[in-house]
Amino acid sequence: MNTPAFEVPVVDISAYTSAGTAEERAAVARAMDKACAAVGFIQILGHQVPDSVVTGLKEAVDDFFVLPLEEKKDYVVPGNRGYSPPKSESLSLSLGVESATRMNDFFEAFNVGAEAGWFDRLDLSDDDYGVNTWPNVDGFRTKVEAYYDHAARVARTLTTIFADALGEDSGFFDYLTDHSVDVLRMNNYALPEGTDVSLDGDLTGMGEHTDFGIVTVLWADQVAGLQVLAKDGTWHDVQPIEGALLVNLGDLTARLTNDQWLSTLHRVKPPVIDGTVQRRRSVAFFHDGNIDATISTLPSRLDADGGLAYEPILVKDHIAAKLNGSQYGKANTAAVREASRVLAAKNA
Repeated sequence: MNTPAFEVPVVDISAYTSAGTAEERAAVARAMDKACAAVGFIQILGHQVPDSVVTGLKEAVDDFFVLPLEEKKDYVVPGNRGYSPPKSESLSLSLGVESATRMNDFFEAFNVGAEAGWFDRLDLSDDDYGVNTWPNVDGFRTKVEAYYDHAARVARTLTTIFADALGEDSGFFDYLTDHSVDVLRMNNYALPEGTDVSLDGDLTGMGEHTDFGIVTVLWADQVAGLQVLAKDGTWHDVQPIEGALLVNLGDLTARLTNDQWLSTLHRVKPPVIDGTVQRRRSVAFFHDGNIDATISTLPSRLDADGGLAYEPILVKDHIAAKLNGSQYGKANTAAVREASRVLAAKNA
């Protein structure tokens, strides 16, 4: 029997970003439910992020990462903000899985995100949210903030679609996300000057991992490198189609749905051409939920896997365990399900 070809579904969400009818929205919700259950990665059209905003984002990314490495290191700050140099993180450790080569991921990144001060009616800590630092690059902040606002809007639109698809009230996710720990991460997959990495063997741009939160909205170059783990344990290349944003579900959504919707494992393996890593850029908006929210499986999903599959977890504790793995080298021993899938794929 032939195995069906792996495919990342395309869903047009125009009915939710414009004045769609109830019937049109219901059709989108059904398509989203099917995509989330089958793959957990989706290409979305109709997101209404202007081309000019995406162009500005790419300009900002290029203008920052072209800086000398030592200058970029001036923006290394505590917490999940600012600059992350190449080989400073190991994403597979967020699942408790050590890289076979014992080499940290070679991508570099720059993070900005929600700050505790944005929600002044609440008693929130900068330690949980982080404080943004902005590079002294002309136009960088303006261009990045313009895209951030649109990505945040798209993420909120997606949670409305998710609620409809799950048969919940359309505002279901509001209580989980009204002061969400959102992060915009700009990634550059290249080998900057002074980076000591051999191109022999298995080179990892970003190790196998699942995303932490509720949903991720990803802009990426149409360049090979992103790979997604299918249910059969095989890895498949994924590139965005023209005009699309990639969307993938995070761990918290998998917990809510008792794994009926997938927090799909993915990694980045940029191609090597003529002895050089082909440059690839991506920008991920992580919609991770309120830091003080407790995530429990939805009552409507308790029939999956013989009952409650996950213990309730505080978002703060979940994110801390994942970051301790990826950024500080402390393996996340709680990610049992995800780690077993990575190890099975390695042995396939």
